[in-house]
Amino acid sequence: MNVLVTPVNCLKGTLHLPPDKSIAQRAALFALLSESRSTITNYPGAEDPQTALSCIEHLGATVLRGDGMVTVDGAGRDGIRKEPGEIDCGNSGTVMRLLSGILAGAGVSAKLIGDDSLSSRPMKRIMDPLEKMGATFASAGGGVPPLHISRKGPLKPIRFPLPVASAQLKSCVLLAGLFGEEPTEVIESVASRNHTETMLRLPVVREGGKTVITSSRQQIVPPQNLEIPGDFSAAGFWLVAASILEGSDLQLPGTGVNPTRCAALHILRKMGADIEISNERMAGDEPIADLRVRYAPLKPVDIEAEEIPNAIDELPSLAVAMAFADGISRIRGAGELRFKESDRLAAMEAILTSAGVSVTAHTDGLTISGDPARTASGALHDSMHDHRIAMSAAIMSLRADDVSEIRNAEAAAVSYPAFWSDLDSVAHE
Repeated sequence: MNVLVTPVNCLKGTLHLPPDKSIAQRAALFALLSESRSTITNYPGAEDPQTALSCIEHLGATVLRGDGMVTVDGAGRDGIRKEPGEIDCGNSGTVMRLLSGILAGAGVSAKLIGDDSLSSRPMKRIMDPLEKMGATFASAGGGVPPLHISRKGPLKPIRFPLPVASAQLKSCVLLAGLFGEEPTEVIESVASRNHTETMLRLPVVREGGKTVITSSRQQIVPPQNLEIPGDFSAAGFWLVAASILEGSDLQLPGTGVNPTRCAALHILRKMGADIEISNERMAGDEPIADLRVRYAPLKPVDIEAEEIPNAIDELPSLAVAMAFADGISRIRGAGELRFKESDRLAAMEAILTSAGVSVTAHTDGLTISGDPARTASGALHDSMHDHRIAMSAAIMSLRADDVSEIRNAEAAAVSYPAFWSDLDSVAHE
């Protein structure tokens, strides 16, 4: 599906964001491991969270789907199907990486497959620690899916310093550790999103500036009785779009504002964005708030390496904000973007260049020459079948001199099925 995006004068209105898919996928996978019934409300209809439900059903959970509510009777750690055969993880790197930890811990032999995009994403980073714990992998060349995973001997607990700040790697090892009689420890030097340790209520201690998270069979896996908050990553597109369109005023109620997720909010504020946070409250263990964003002139910014892990999903949209800032902005330390659903650095370089923006790509980032008076060029933008690239191209196109076309725009449905209709509802020409 190709979508035409017409330039607009401003964005005004209230948007109810899709539920957070990062939290939703974890809730489904953790519900599989619980001995109790889980009731998850505001569960998203997006593709990745639905894939998570299909996978846990395949592994022995009973799932009942209602109107925005999911009930899961988990299999428990000892009730997972021992010979599940082939498990399709779709487009979800989160599902594949976290499920690898669960299967390695449970000693289940299975084959994990995914779509063309997922089948090109590297898995060596999770394979290495799981092999130290006793798992065996066979994969396509270079450690990409499909993954054949098994474990014959006992699970070996490990003490694992994270080589990079990665919530998926951290979660994978901790989930395997839940099956061990002795504790597995993950040591984090730079904070990454903390949903896994929070939702599983794992012990977390600080040691000399580092964080140590522990998992073992001794910990009870709690039922996942929670309401999924609005997705901050989805909010990021609107925070940028309203910031670059004069006269814009958007309300985003019920947005997740977990401090390990919303570095992009603070980066935009450093750039001068007018973002108001109100009605801060808790939805279970997750902080949420109502956000209001209005147009404001933007200044350039250098995104520091320590900010990257908690802004990784928002970097494509932040690159659009940089195109309309008053000066040169830089992203560094973001080489991980080359291994997402697409090479997001190359994809954003192509979108910015097509729109007439001067941009230099580096192995780990971008240098972008911004101009607040710029009118972008209408262009044909390729989403690369990547949801975040499709939506970033759309908000860039709102400041264009002519209609732009987004190729394979249906990719947005992976995380935000209503994105295109939401855009229409708040656009003012």
